[in-house]
Amino acid sequence: MDDLCTHALGCFLYHHPEYAPRVLKWAGSPKWWMRRASGVALIYGLRRGFFLKEAFKTADILLSDKEDLVQKGYGWMLKVAGDNHQREVFDYVIENKKEMPRTALRCAIEKFPEGLRQKALAR
Repeated sequence: MDDLCTHALGCFLYHHPEYAPRVLKWAGSPKWWMRRASGVALIYGLRRGFFLKEAFKTADILLSDKEDLVQKGYGWMLKVAGDNHQREVFDYVIENKKEMPRTALRCAIEKFPEGLRQKALAR
């Protein structure tokens, strides 16, 4: 499912961003795989510098999700967003790190420089 989201669906959203709000609604689904898809589908556009606002909205909804694969999914989304918007993602992580599960936080900051990673991990 991740390949479908990061490639076909992600490319579609990149070319038709008016559908992004529909994908954001998936973050409220009772199905864990739909919640994961709500973040993973944005990765294609995030790699190209788009969908930062949507990524933060999705992360806000999924912030305290209990499902490990959902946490990894939105952490992955934030990690990719950080490639083009490191400061914004770092600020988001710092602002939300008390609520953010460790799994999502560690994934989100994986590519950050060591100093920023240490600041984000400090409790």
